[in-house]
Amino acid sequence: MTVTAKLNYLRIAPRKVRLVADLIRGKSVEEAQTILNFTVKKAARSLQKLLSGAVANAKNNFQLDPSNLYISKIIANEGPKYKRWQPRARGQASEIQKKTSHITLILDTISGKPKKVKKEKKVSVAKPEEKKKPPKLEKPKIRPGREMPKPKIEKGAQRIFRRKAF
Repeated sequence: MTVTAKLNYLRIAPRKVRLVADLIRGKSVEEAQTILNFTVKKAARSLQKLLSGAVANAKNNFQLDPSNLYISKIIANEGPKYKRWQPRARGQASEIQKKTSHITLILDTISGKPKKVKKEKKVSVAKPEEKKKPPKLEKPKIRPGREMPKPKIEKGAQRIFRRKAF
């Protein structure tokens, strides 16, 4: 069962809200509330109020257990911009855009969440008598009187400018 809560016209830029929204996406409700409680961003308080409102809606309207909910989706979209003007030199004016955000929060029950199965690494304990020696690397044999063959240069990209010999 999904529960949706929206917060429109929040006077924080959506780029700043997305920083906090990324912290809690996919987390359980209790974990998200803890993260928002200790996040030092202006958007954290608004998201915390939105989350508590969504949990209250799920509890009262749909009779869902708050401990069984997680944040399945959180979107911070751009809202309308308030246009203001700042006076500048020589009678000019520059525009200031005060950005707003629309936030959509979707809660879902944990049973609807696909469970990720973690693969456990098998740790093998090597016995002292069974220690394996690393393979020996063979060094290329170079004979003293013999020169190394020059690599063949394929046609295609050739050097155009050559340095003159002095």
